[in-house]
Amino acid sequence: MHQEWLLKSCGAFSYFFETIPRKLLRFQLQRAYLSTVDPSKLTVMEKSDEKQKASTLESREWSKTGSPSNESTDIKNLSDTQHAVKRTLEGDERACKVPKLGTDEHHPSPSNILRKRKVALLLAYSGSGYMGMQIQKDVTTIETDLVSALYKAGVIPEEHAEEMQKMKFQRAARTDKGVSAAMQLCSLKMLLPENCIEKINERLPAQIKVFSIKRVTQGFNSKNNCDNRTYSYLMPTYAFTPVEQNVTEDFKISDDSLKLAREVLSMFKGTHNFHNFTAGKKATDPSAKRYIIDIQCGEPFVQEGLEFITVTVRGQSFMLHQIRKMIGLTIAVVRGLAAKESVQQAFEHPKMDIPKAPGLGLLLEKLHYDAYNKRYGKDGLHETLDWEDIRMDLDKFKAEQIYPTIIQTELKEKSMLQWLQTLHLHTFMQSEEEYGVETPKLRDVWTKVKEFSKEKQVGGIKKRRKISPRFN
Repeated sequence: MHQEWLLKSCGAFSYFFETIPRKLLRFQLQRAYLSTVDPSKLTVMEKSDEKQKASTLESREWSKTGSPSNESTDIKNLSDTQHAVKRTLEGDERACKVPKLGTDEHHPSPSNILRKRKVALLLAYSGSGYMGMQIQKDVTTIETDLVSALYKAGVIPEEHAEEMQKMKFQRAARTDKGVSAAMQLCSLKMLLPENCIEKINERLPAQIKVFSIKRVTQGFNSKNNCDNRTYSYLMPTYAFTPVEQNVTEDFKISDDSLKLAREVLSMFKGTHNFHNFTAGKKATDPSAKRYIIDIQCGEPFVQEGLEFITVTVRGQSFMLHQIRKMIGLTIAVVRGLAAKESVQQAFEHPKMDIPKAPGLGLLLEKLHYDAYNKRYGKDGLHETLDWEDIRMDLDKFKAEQIYPTIIQTELKEKSMLQWLQTLHLHTFMQSEEEYGVETPKLRDVWTKVKEFSKEKQVGGIKKRRKISPRFN
């Protein structure tokens, strides 16, 4: 009985291993032959829809015996693959030597067919002359030129350029008008032809450049998967000129003022309610609470005869105008227009008037994807999102395109100097009794500042650009 069962089992296995591979081979050869049929010779197909085309092609080209019915095909024009298929279907399998698909120009392999892939596109740009990063109607933004270059390079279709949600487009951070980025990441689905980055950059202006394109997971989102972001703010040190002194471009910050600036900036560290540092947020809104990981004030340096200083801040996420208002309040405290304790009061009071520093010096420095790299960076299928291998290229672009633009624009337009002339118009706090904070300088200075401002309004804008309030 065991022998009989063993014989039946062997027979079944023999049938499986002999018959199934032969049928699979036959199926593949049929598909290869169908792809060689000239549709122009099939009049029935021209009158039917796509589903009828497929069924008509199958019924016309294949009989139950597997022989092709269209004998009008020119045998001389058949490729090696077509000859092999034809011989096989006619029964001459012994003399048939089937070449692999993709070995001739008529049959590209599936790996050579371009398909849209989910990628992380890294770019850097100088925001001067642009109305921010996000695409807007009737204005020029960074995304306007980027999407146009992607379409012209042939990596996205026209409908994706018009409706960006179709290609799953997402930016890691939204930058405001005039704000630059030394590292901005966009996630999207696009084609990946050869020399893809070069083709895109050829269609971009010099102040925008794509540096890297990496394959990512299908669910990757450049905004949601970003753990934290690092920004820097470059500004001339004359912004910290004491309110009793005249503001001049040859000003050099003192050690005491630099120490005070660092103390004020350190008060932003940790989790706080930043509702007063943005627009449209109430004190009770839980989304106004943000976590500042670190904030540093660097050493001053001289460029083009003007002394500059850089403030670097790293946080989990930032709201609209948050960093610019943090810088604005810091400048006000160092100058003597606001008390140091007003920083803490800004976290607690429902409404407070805080100035917004110019956007020219703000720069998106770095994006951090630590959690994504930990989960997918070492799985052997995906690349890590760190870009340390192109750090020198990114720094070179920053040194050639971003910093010179910021410095030259500041020297030409004097945006910080103009902003300082309106800084005294902000109240910062409504009353001393409400806050319980002593402001000795404010009581003596406020009246003189406002009177001086009224007197100089007659002199015109050009005169007020060069002169700031002086107090005896």
